Amino acid sequence: MAQSGRFQLSVRVLAVLASEPEAMHTSSAIAEALKESAVMVRRAFLLLHKAGLIEQKKGPHGGAKLKIPAKQIGLGDVFEATAGDWLSLDDKAVSAWIKKVRADAVAAMNEHTLAGVVKRMKKK
Repeated sequence: MAQSGRFQLSVRVLAVLASEPEAMHTSSAIAEALKESAVMVRRAFLLLHKAGLIEQKKGPHGGAKLKIPAKQIGLGDVFEATAGDWLSLDDKAVSAWIKKVRADAVAAMNEHTLAGVVKRMKKK
């Protein structure tokens, strides 16, 4: 899946988790709710867990839930969790400029939180 697809799916997964922040949500239940592949949801779980945005529990009452409140998760945080290597370049001058652009973009994205996304989704 392309980076933009991983980002979009991750935001949607987090929105489901934020809708019931104390409940554990399985990848299959989220996949069904979002009409997505459970495999892709589990891949999103891995990225989000690695970034410290969600916690996971195995077993019969397992699943995933937010590790931190939705109002503290910026969209830039989600982007960073899903972006991977972004425009790696050998030219040091251009590479330094691209890193600055990325940092500025992430900062701008972090002005919008997951809580805001969930609020907008409930309006629709």
